[in-house]
Amino acid sequence: MSAEPHTGTLRDNSHTRLERVYFEHTDFSGVVYHSRYLDFLEHGRSDYVRMLGVHHREMADGVYGEGLAFAVHRMEIDFKQAARIDDVLTVETHRGVLKGLRLTFRQQIRRNETILLNALVTVVLITSDGKPSRFPQELQRRLGIA
Repeated sequence: MSAEPHTGTLRDNSHTRLERVYFEHTDFSGVVYHSRYLDFLEHGRSDYVRMLGVHHREMADGVYGEGLAFAVHRMEIDFKQAARIDDVLTVETHRGVLKGLRLTFRQQIRRNETILLNALVTVVLITSDGKPSRFPQELQRRLGIA
């Protein structure tokens, strides 16, 4: 039997998914270690684009003409409060804005209604040999940014 993991909820211009904080995410005091939030943000962006029909493996395999991958170019993170072990977090990702070669997503992590962090994440496309690439028209269409 094959089970598909729950990858969140897609809305018009955004995506939400839940993350539980496990021991592995925390430091000795039970507080989420700052770099682990990057994983939660990545999960949110990856599941968002997957639900829009953009799959990383297909991108790498050249479905858009050549092997492509997303690479993080810049991250701005404003930490507000800490998450703790056993918390259930909501990771919200808002549709990206494409300017030139850069696609920027707004993301937020909350515990219930309490905002824990806001992030602005800019990604670029790179080819299999690491060179920057423009976003192909079909990829823009699937991402809703065309």
